[in-house]
Amino acid sequence: MYQFNYQKAGSQDDAVSALSSAEDGKFLAGGMTLIPTLKQRLAQPSDLVDLSGINDMVGIQDGGDSITIGAMTRHVDVANSDVVGSKIPALQHLASHIGDPQVRNRGTIGGSIANNDPAADYPAAVLALNATVITNKREFAADDFFDGMFATNLEEDELITAIRFPVPEKAGYAKFPNPASRYALVGVMVAQTGGETRVSVTGAGQDGVFRASDIESALSGNWSAEAAKGVKMSDDGLNSDIHASAEYRAHLISVMASRAVDAAG
Repeated sequence: MYQFNYQKAGSQDDAVSALSSAEDGKFLAGGMTLIPTLKQRLAQPSDLVDLSGINDMVGIQDGGDSITIGAMTRHVDVANSDVVGSKIPALQHLASHIGDPQVRNRGTIGGSIANNDPAADYPAAVLALNATVITNKREFAADDFFDGMFATNLEEDELITAIRFPVPEKAGYAKFPNPASRYALVGVMVAQTGGETRVSVTGAGQDGVFRASDIESALSGNWSAEAAKGVKMSDDGLNSDIHASAEYRAHLISVMASRAVDAAG
């Protein structure tokens, strides 16, 4: 690990100011990706700005037809939330299957979305549920936020403060996890929300999370596991590695989509 300056912010303004004044600073949320990267000397930031002391970025608020989750809310808190469980049980299920207990007790929803790991679970929820990503500067619609593998449309000094999820009519999530890391080889979330059917896929795409338009069309006409499983996905643009080929991942997308529909009811 290279030497760096450590700063703990007490407010959103403090965090943004500290990052802006640093030569090459990084925000530190749960650290589940950043800290291993630093330990392997794959990154050399001049400063780390710790967000764990910003209290107004923690918590879950019930907005009636939506729930708003602070960016520094941990996975375990989403998984154990009665509000999330009653409003969007699919989101609670997703959170409860992220990584292992150690990861769930440290990792945060904002950190996961900002990092946009191509095999992370939360980006699928944001995209399928048509969530709004709230920052210190503006609000992003889900379709406008992600911008390829490990990339988003956040500016350098922009800080995710919360994510607002509309309550869907139905939603379900299913993933085929890597047995060691629990990352998704393929994860699919399906949702009927705001009068439309949305299906998002994580773990499979070379450019990260994406919407599966063919499955969306099939489910729009026939909301059933059979309709989802009957869609033959192309393997163009899908990952192929030591864990699974692109062809296998294409098959898994339809299978996981059908299981997600079953879970949604």
